[in-house]
Amino acid sequence: MTKQSGTTGGVLGAATVAMGLIAGSFYVFACAVMPGLARSDDRVYVEVMRNINDVIQNPVFMLSFLGALLLTGVAAWQGRGEPHRQWVWAALAAYALAFLVTVVFSIPLNDDLDAAGDPAAARAGFEDAWVAWNVVRAVLSTVAVGCLARALLVRGRSYTSAYLASAAGSRASR
Repeated sequence: MTKQSGTTGGVLGAATVAMGLIAGSFYVFACAVMPGLARSDDRVYVEVMRNINDVIQNPVFMLSFLGALLLTGVAAWQGRGEPHRQWVWAALAAYALAFLVTVVFSIPLNDDLDAAGDPAAARAGFEDAWVAWNVVRAVLSTVAVGCLARALLVRGRSYTSAYLASAAGSRASR
């Protein structure tokens, strides 16, 4: 076990919270928002998705969306040489893929929807692909949360074991 700064557990915890918020966002879209919108006519569907795409670009969402990536990256760097490191790196890989899906697929689909004229054609070119890629993001970010939660558990166990061994050694030397 390497000597860690006092912020290591805090950064890992913050990464887990940020990742949980993002995974929850993608999850709620997958199981509630998009199925609910699927019941709407084309004009309403396109209008609502355009509004969502506009308002989601806000500091609170961006803090967790970008923060999940950055905090997990910092936690991975801080965890090098630690027993929990592979879980943090796995989380970083999973969320990096989800982030890539957002940049390569979801955002261009949003941009195309915003530029489209006819609501029926806009929806036809958007809905199925966006829903499928969002499910991918939901699964990947949920995997990342699970990996970070496991990292917290492994980190806690290793530090508890080290503390108990140190305490036992102190008692034995008395």
